[in-house]
Amino acid sequence: MRTVKFMLFSGILLISASCAEPIDYSQAITDGHYISEAQDRITEVIIHDIFSPPVAARIYTYASLAAYEVAASVDPNYASLMGQLNGSEKVTFTPSEKVYPPLASLAAYYYVGTGLIFSEDMMNEHRDATFAALKEKGIPDDVFEASVAFGKEVGDVIRAYSSKDNYHQSRSFPKFTVTDTEGTWQPTPPAYMEAIEPHWSKIRTFVLDSASQFRPLPPPPFSTEPGSEFYQVAKEVYDMDKAATQEQKNIALFWDCNPYKMNVKGHVMFAEKKITPGGHWMSIAAIASKAAGRDWKGITEAFAMTGISLNEAFISCWDEKYRSNLIRPETYINQHIDEQWVPLLQTPPFPEHTSGHSVASAASAYTLAHLFGDEFHIVDSSEVAYGLPIREYDSFSQAAEEAALSRFYGGIHYRPAIEYGIIEGRDLAEFIWTKVDTKPKNVASK
Repeated sequence: MRTVKFMLFSGILLISASCAEPIDYSQAITDGHYISEAQDRITEVIIHDIFSPPVAARIYTYASLAAYEVAASVDPNYASLMGQLNGSEKVTFTPSEKVYPPLASLAAYYYVGTGLIFSEDMMNEHRDATFAALKEKGIPDDVFEASVAFGKEVGDVIRAYSSKDNYHQSRSFPKFTVTDTEGTWQPTPPAYMEAIEPHWSKIRTFVLDSASQFRPLPPPPFSTEPGSEFYQVAKEVYDMDKAATQEQKNIALFWDCNPYKMNVKGHVMFAEKKITPGGHWMSIAAIASKAAGRDWKGITEAFAMTGISLNEAFISCWDEKYRSNLIRPETYINQHIDEQWVPLLQTPPFPEHTSGHSVASAASAYTLAHLFGDEFHIVDSSEVAYGLPIREYDSFSQAAEEAALSRFYGGIHYRPAIEYGIIEGRDLAEFIWTKVDTKPKNVASK
C-alpha cells in the first residue's frame, strides 16, 4: 500500500511539474541598468589600475563595441560598426533561439572589458554577482549558457580586432626624452613623473584617416619677453589663479579627472583616486541614456559611439601634444613670473598643447548631441562617488565648454590650448558621423 501511495504521490509531482508555467524572464533586462553598473565597475578598475586617459578610452571603447554588436545582431534598426571602422571586417553574428540578447550583450561587455585590464578579479567578482542576481529572475540555465556563449563569440571578434591596433607593440616603444630646449615640456611637481603615452599617435584610429588629420593651430611662438604673446597667455593663467571666484574653483575641481594626482604629507607621497576625463563623459552617456528612457540597445549605442569619439580625440590630441611639446604653465610661471606659484590643480604628466579635456569633451558632447539632441538637461552625478557634488547643465555643449575652461581655471592650460582644443574635438567628432553610423539607412547613404 505504501508503495502504491508513493507512486501515486510521485506521479502527482510529475504532473504538477509538467503543468507548471515556465517563468517569463523577458523583462529581466529591459533598460541599461546592468551595463551601466558594469561600466561603473570598469571605471573603478581603471582608477585602481591607474590607466592613463588615452588607455582608459581604449578600454571603454572596445568593451562597449562588443556590447553594441550584440544589439546590432538582433535589431535591424541598428547597423553593425564592424566593416565601417578602420581595420575591421564585416561580420554576421547569428544568435540561436535560446540566446537572450540583453544578457549576451552584457556578457560581451564583461568579457572584452575584463581582457583589457589588470585587476581581472575585480571585474569577475562583479560579473558573477550580477549573473547570480539575473538567475534569480528565472532565466533558465540553458538560456543563460547560450547567451553567455554568444556574448563570448562576439567578444572574441572584438578582442581579435583590438589586438591589431598597435597598443601592445607600443608598450615596448622607447620612453620620451626630455631635453633642456627652451620652451619644451619638463616634468612637474610633486612626483616629476615621466611623460605619459608619447607614442599614442601610433595607435590605430577607429575612424580618422590619421592621427594628424585634425591638426590644430599651433601655440603662440615661445618667448620670455614680457610684451610677447606667449608671456601674456602665461600671465593670464597666473592672474586667473589670483582672481578666481569660488565658483570657478569649484568648476576646476569638479572636472579635475587627473588619475595621477599625488598628495605629499611629510616624507610620504600617495595617490588620490580620480576618474579620467573619458570616464566622466562615459558616465554622462549613461546618465543621458537613462534620462532619455533608452533601452539596453540604446545605451550600448551611446556607449560605443561616445567611446569611439573619445578614442579618436585622445589620439588626435596626443599627436599634437608630442609634436608641439610645449612647456606647462606651472614650469613657465615658476621660471619667469613667480617661482613660488602653485596651480590650483596638479599638472598632469604630459605636454601642454592642446588640452585633452577640451578635445575629449567637445568630441563627446558632439556625439551625445547627435544621439539625444544638444538641448538636453544633464544632472551630472559622475563625481559624487569621489566626494564632489552634482552639477547641472542645459546642454552637452554647455558641459563641454565648462570642462574645457576648467583647465584654465585650474592653472594647468593656456587659453589657446583650450580654444583650439574645442575646435579640434568638435571637428573630428563631426567627421566621425560622416564616415560611420549606427542607423542602417544612414550607412547605406554613405
